[in-house]
Amino acid sequence: MRSGAKVAVVGGVFVVVAGGVGYGGYNLWNGVMGGETSPRSNSAQAPRTGPVTDEEVTTAARDFLAAWAAGEPEKAGQLTNDPVAAGPAVAAYHDGARVSEAVITPGTPTGTTVPFTVKAVITYENVSKPWSYTSRLTVVRGQTTGRALVKWAPSVLHPKLLTAEATLRTGVAKTPPVKAVDRNGTELTAAKYPSLRPILDELRTRYGTKAGGETGVETWVDSGSTTVPDTTLLVLSKGKPGTLTTTIDAGVQAAAEKAVAAHSSASVVAVQPSTGAVRAVANSPAGGFNTAFSGAKMPGSTMKIVTAALLLEKGLVKADQVAECPPSAMYYGRTITNLDGFSLKAATFGEGFARSCNTAFIKKIDDVEKTEGDDSGLAREAREVFGIGLEWKTGITSFDGSVPEATGGAAAEQYIGQGTVQMNPLNIASITATAKDGRFRQPYLVPADLDDRPFAKAERTLPPAVARQLRDVMRTTATAGYGTAVGPMASVRGDKGAKTGSAEADGQATSDSWFTAFADDLAAAALVEQAGHGATAAGPLVAKVLNAR
Repeated sequence: MRSGAKVAVVGGVFVVVAGGVGYGGYNLWNGVMGGETSPRSNSAQAPRTGPVTDEEVTTAARDFLAAWAAGEPEKAGQLTNDPVAAGPAVAAYHDGARVSEAVITPGTPTGTTVPFTVKAVITYENVSKPWSYTSRLTVVRGQTTGRALVKWAPSVLHPKLLTAEATLRTGVAKTPPVKAVDRNGTELTAAKYPSLRPILDELRTRYGTKAGGETGVETWVDSGSTTVPDTTLLVLSKGKPGTLTTTIDAGVQAAAEKAVAAHSSASVVAVQPSTGAVRAVANSPAGGFNTAFSGAKMPGSTMKIVTAALLLEKGLVKADQVAECPPSAMYYGRTITNLDGFSLKAATFGEGFARSCNTAFIKKIDDVEKTEGDDSGLAREAREVFGIGLEWKTGITSFDGSVPEATGGAAAEQYIGQGTVQMNPLNIASITATAKDGRFRQPYLVPADLDDRPFAKAERTLPPAVARQLRDVMRTTATAGYGTAVGPMASVRGDKGAKTGSAEADGQATSDSWFTAFADDLAAAALVEQAGHGATAAGPLVAKVLNAR
């Protein structure tokens, strides 16, 4: 296949434009083949094996694109390795997208992958508009037939078709557009704040009707799901957007976008402790999965904020009293060590927290078990005080953290944010906000009165003495010379506290970098995947967000 070969649609019928050398004059106007397009099978011959050849890649891609272009979904499906799924999907593309004209132009193959460009015209009733995009396909050898076939995925037809349920639609939009604005009325667009693209799509799905707009005519990806928002691809005629006020602060959001963009895989959330309002949410890469709200990863030592609250509430430690910090500690056969095996002599619990001494926490599990009657007190502390797992209603989809009840060695791992603990930056930012304020206030992106949704409420608040000590040990971590967060927090002004973390997920060569902090009435948490210690990557990211307040 050579650049310049084209498959076209004219007058609503797809055809192959003759003249592309790779196509050999295959003309779908009359169904006449200008030459053999694929090797004839011979029942006496065994199926071919081994990698597909360049010639097979060219032929398989050509034939599939031609069948798709001709509006022959069954034939196109048979040219893939999953005809049951591919055939109906090709049919749905033709029926749903309302393509009246199109040209498919293949690019230069790279190995077994063939890129191509679709330039089309979408027509709905008397409204037409040009539409173009790029996609790619990959050729594989069929496991049973030995034929060279297109490896089927819905994204072959369009890169935004990510699931088997998703389809392309053109028509009157299901919901009116929304003009999302920040808390001060500044418009929030995906062009300026790319991390917000999937969030804006979801806000439209949930609140487009409530915001009071009017629908227009669009082409969109219908997700086929009640939980996954649709994605607009083309606007044929604009509707009238309704205004939707969010809790985002445009200045903090801009800083968050810039900070995460410096990393290949990072996410950050900023929350106001006194209200729970989300001031920023950003992800890298932008526009994809909202890891900041929906991720589920081990949070490492940032979880020690919750563990410290538990120990302080039980009266088992005090910030200014000595707590053991040996190089290692064992619990139910599970040995927990400190970074590089360090130990502290005659150090207070506050210093152990600031230096992220794992064993200072593990040594207290037996005492917690005695006061609780079992060793799952951390799970109750996380739920009853910090609101983890209470089904938050933020205004968009979110994962609200998980600290399942655990026993033995699994409980020891939880104390330092490993094992079965699952969190995301939203959860850790909220934990930090609770530590700062003393009370759990459910994070939210859209005010509750817009749809009368109930906010989650924790069973109890931190006792004032405990909240004060918790803030103090976090302040020590951010300001004392030995604190692990001192470097990143040096530039942050105001009343400040922090906690670093790293999590060694299974199979990762480098740990995930976590960092969380508060400064005055703003708390933020960040995750930078496979980036090492918390102060190295996630710390500077959080500092930039806090400095934008």
